[in-house]
Amino acid sequence: MRRLRFGLPPVLALLVALSGCGDPMAMNGPTVAELPSATPTVPADTPDSAEVRAYYTRMQQDSLSRGLLRTDGGGPDTPYDARILAANFTRIALYDEYTPSKTGYIDQAEQDPIRKWVMPVRMQLEFGPTVPDAEQQGDRAIVAAYDARLSRLTKLPIALTDATPNFHVFVLNEDERRAFGPRLRALYPGISDNAVKTFTDMPLSIYCFVYNFTPPGTYTYSSAVAIIRAELPDLMRTACYHEELAQALGPANDSLEARPSIFNDDQEFAYLTTQDELILRMLYDPRVKPGMTLPEAEPLVRKIAQELMPGHS
Repeated sequence: MRRLRFGLPPVLALLVALSGCGDPMAMNGPTVAELPSATPTVPADTPDSAEVRAYYTRMQQDSLSRGLLRTDGGGPDTPYDARILAANFTRIALYDEYTPSKTGYIDQAEQDPIRKWVMPVRMQLEFGPTVPDAEQQGDRAIVAAYDARLSRLTKLPIALTDATPNFHVFVLNEDERRAFGPRLRALYPGISDNAVKTFTDMPLSIYCFVYNFTPPGTYTYSSAVAIIRAELPDLMRTACYHEELAQALGPANDSLEARPSIFNDDQEFAYLTTQDELILRMLYDPRVKPGMTLPEAEPLVRKIAQELMPGHS
């Protein structure tokens, strides 16, 4: 799972904000959205997609056999206190997981100021034509309920809608994803070739990821786009929704020291945990301002952690 952030030139920031209006693909041919929606006669998997589906089915079975992809949110075996919570918040919300380079992104955490949304999040969920109707309906129910949970935690309006979305979530199979470049460029004019290739050339080690866009000179998000592999079995796909939608709100990094947490690439937990909820509440505390640096934020973070976990220092 991966989360990346992009800055936007001023014109691009405006275009992204308006990307839900009109037909952005009118000059670029058919889009994922224009393909026939899934019906009872869903197109069969291509050989490539079938191979990917079988691979992830085996991976989920292996993970479950090793006690991973837990759905309990943490328990007596994963204790943490206010000090640990503050330290984990710092690692997760004040570092970026990937460092930009000339050829793409390096898997190396880099200190970064606080970034978060200050506008309502209007999330659109869009499926490729190979995703069956029943699966689409189930996923929509999962995402709608999860959006409501994230909204309660952050006090930020977050809703699933097709009206002027500023957060696009695509569920595509192997072949649909490889052909996704034109649609991505239409939604986000000016997006780099390297960014597009991150979508179209995904290795099997990446199940899903999210990109956030930040207008220049700000530390607030204007839009985001996530991709979820359609071949993932139910639990892994739901885990992707939980991690990517939560990370798109601002907890940008993963830390192997964070436990219990989905902001941790060890895949121990599939669903948002009790500690993750506190991290989101801390990030969206009004006292935590976009643009705060690590030295500025640390004393405040420790104070808020104590308030959330009194008597657990």
